[in-house]
Amino acid sequence: MHTLMRITPLALAALAGTAFAAPPAADDGADVQALANQLEQLKSNYAQEVRRLRELDMQVQAMQARLSGKVGSMALSTATATATATAVERGSTLQSGAAVPPSSEGYASTAAEAQQAKQESRRSVDDVKQQQSALFSRRFTVENSLTYARYDRKQLTLNGFLALDAIFLGNIAIENVESDSLTYNLAARWGVSPNLTLNLDVPYLARRTVYQKGGAGGAAAAIAQEETNGNGLGDIGLSANYRLFGERGWRPEAVLTAGVTAPTGRAPYGLDWKVIERDDDDYIRFAVPREQPTGNGVWQANVGLSMVKTADPAILFANLGYVHSFPRGFSDIDSNPDTINPGDVKLGGSVYFGAGVAFAFNERTSLSLSFSDRISARASTRFQGGKWMKVIGSDGNAASLNLGVTYALNQHTTLVTLLGIGLTPDAPDFTLAFKIPYML
Repeated sequence: MHTLMRITPLALAALAGTAFAAPPAADDGADVQALANQLEQLKSNYAQEVRRLRELDMQVQAMQARLSGKVGSMALSTATATATATAVERGSTLQSGAAVPPSSEGYASTAAEAQQAKQESRRSVDDVKQQQSALFSRRFTVENSLTYARYDRKQLTLNGFLALDAIFLGNIAIENVESDSLTYNLAARWGVSPNLTLNLDVPYLARRTVYQKGGAGGAAAAIAQEETNGNGLGDIGLSANYRLFGERGWRPEAVLTAGVTAPTGRAPYGLDWKVIERDDDDYIRFAVPREQPTGNGVWQANVGLSMVKTADPAILFANLGYVHSFPRGFSDIDSNPDTINPGDVKLGGSVYFGAGVAFAFNERTSLSLSFSDRISARASTRFQGGKWMKVIGSDGNAASLNLGVTYALNQHTTLVTLLGIGLTPDAPDFTLAFKIPYML
């Protein structure tokens, strides 16, 4: 180990004062220049010794952290090293080769540790971008997610007519539908290039629905109830994200998304129905599907635009898109269990949009608050040989308020939690999702 020169900032100041206390005479010019050169040499040596001290201190702390199993940012802990670092940073400008970098979050003892610290400082920002659009710096990511959704719908049904526009004659019944769905989604994100990412989503659904209908047996006070379940593969989606331009100055990062969804799940048309109750005229009063559907049953294409802007410590994001459904024929599109009517189904187009803000608390944790909405037009059906007819009540407006938290578990894994609260009757009452993206 090199012998350290015991030179303090006070000694440096005294030496500088001696050299420049009075204007030199003409014959003393050579001596003044020699003293100045000696002073600069001492400054350079002093800065080098301080740098060696800091490096040795960081190496000792790194070894102690490995031995004790602790992980954290390494900073100077001794008062002597801190005092000397402050003196150098506040002193005169040194030569470029002898400059000591300022420290606010500690020093890395190796280049690898410095690069890792730099990556961790942007980790929370990257996790937010990954959830809103895509993160093109990640070569390959596998994401496992589990989502629970709760629906509860009540509908007043009047079977009768109004007499004199005031007196209702007939039966009054309350229909209630309670549904719980659990969706597991396996997603793969492949960064083809610095501006292009391909995505594959494979969902698996498990649904439980409870139907309740009043007026059972002809009595308005009686209630009939039936529960049905269903599980299976959902609709598989394939999409691509293309970065139009990156973030620069006031301009946010813009990402264009395009994708297609295949009807690989169980379609809601042509299902086998279970008759619960009939009246005296053999009219079906209460019937439910024997098995719940797991997909929409039609091909869909979507295109969207998302934008992300960082404003430390906030991260602003927004998205806008459109989903188009293609017509498809089925062997039976009638909900009456006693009849079979083949035909075509065309779901209405959907416009979705949303915006929110996220706050990066530190290099691991961020909190996001957002609003999202999806407005769907009416669906249309066409029986074989007939005309297209709008399905009344098939349009919807599903708006929700979302709260999310991301936490980096380690260098490759992140835990994402999302809570959605429905704001309109067409939206789920609430959704709870857990996602774990893993970077390979």
